[in-house]
Amino acid sequence: MPDDIRIDDLAQPRLTPLQQQAIDACPPVRMDVEEVLSAARAATGLSDFGADDFRSRLALWLRSYDADKDLTTLGRATLFGECVRYASARLRIEDLIRRHPEIEQVEIDRPIMVAGLPRSGTTHLVNILAADPRLRSTPLWETMEPIPGPDDIGDPDPRHVRTAQMWGAFEAMLPLMPAMHEMAPDHVHEDIELQGPDFSSYLPEWLSRPVAWREHYLATDQTPHYAYAKRVMQALTWLKGPNRWVVKSPPHMENLPALIAVHPKAIVPVTHRDPVAVLQSAITMIAYGDRTRRVRQDLPALAAWWIDRIEVLLRRCVRDRDAIPAGQSIDILFHEYMADQKATVRRVYALADLEMTPEAEARIDHFLAANPRNKHGRVVYDLIGDFGVDVGALRERFAFYYDRFPVRREAVLGEKA
Repeated sequence: MPDDIRIDDLAQPRLTPLQQQAIDACPPVRMDVEEVLSAARAATGLSDFGADDFRSRLALWLRSYDADKDLTTLGRATLFGECVRYASARLRIEDLIRRHPEIEQVEIDRPIMVAGLPRSGTTHLVNILAADPRLRSTPLWETMEPIPGPDDIGDPDPRHVRTAQMWGAFEAMLPLMPAMHEMAPDHVHEDIELQGPDFSSYLPEWLSRPVAWREHYLATDQTPHYAYAKRVMQALTWLKGPNRWVVKSPPHMENLPALIAVHPKAIVPVTHRDPVAVLQSAITMIAYGDRTRRVRQDLPALAAWWIDRIEVLLRRCVRDRDAIPAGQSIDILFHEYMADQKATVRRVYALADLEMTPEAEARIDHFLAANPRNKHGRVVYDLIGDFGVDVGALRERFAFYYDRFPVRREAVLGEKA
């Protein structure tokens, strides 16, 4: 793979035979609540979903997907499958807690909950921290299927094997994806996946343009869904400790009051990066994946969707930043983090009152050595040429964020000095 990767067919994708075959092979699906729940019951042999309030949110997810008329058959099948996966996880969660009610008494001890823009280093930071065996985390394989089924016995865990197979097939179909976001089974994934079985979070926005869902999500207090995710963390801790967690997710930035209400002792490092650089990275990644999900590519519309979305996230972060007590949070600037990652990690350890033991440091050093930046190649982004964005106007739009946090502005291809 070359060091510099230029994806020159975002607007008019040149589909590979494998991509076209995957699209053509997908049967149609009905975005229907009972279809999803029936499939989940059949997959698990369980029937108790717990509290019924999730059904209205699942229905809204499905209506929003149905309203997105540019989805391919593969795009629709993927979204339907994600709903079945979350509903299946919900069944297993309820079944485990019903059989072991002591789970709800498990203490989650001062979790380290990284917040920050997508593409701002949160994934890398949480994976560094998760190298410390004293901290529990959410590896991809476990977020895909949080609770084992009765046949998930063995070493390696069959869930790990399934995840490796699934994401191996995904990366075979979209081979440039690891250069933007590697999805190795053992890499730590976003903890909002734990809200998925409650059918909340901004998860649907990464795979579609769910207008009605986004409006609902942004107008609704997310505290109950953070409480649901904590319940899943308790179940996972009961299955396998320790009970001190390190997690990360961009939406924590826009839900700081909900986060601290549910986790009042949480340690919250917040990463900050030039939102222009964040946007060009995020929407290029989404556009690349959309070649199999969407029948046509409207790159300016995609940019507009995520410009609006990132602005809301940042405005809420600026508004609510002080919701986290000063002694429990730090702001991490991307350029400083990239200049000295170990120094940043030590700042987080100090905040979390966590000793940097020789074992932890050795594991962290090993991870850093094995995972340098641009490990799979460097993608060349073209926010102006590909997406038609007026970068000057965009920087003015985000002036409120630049004024609040001294992020370093990053050069954009084609931007006037």
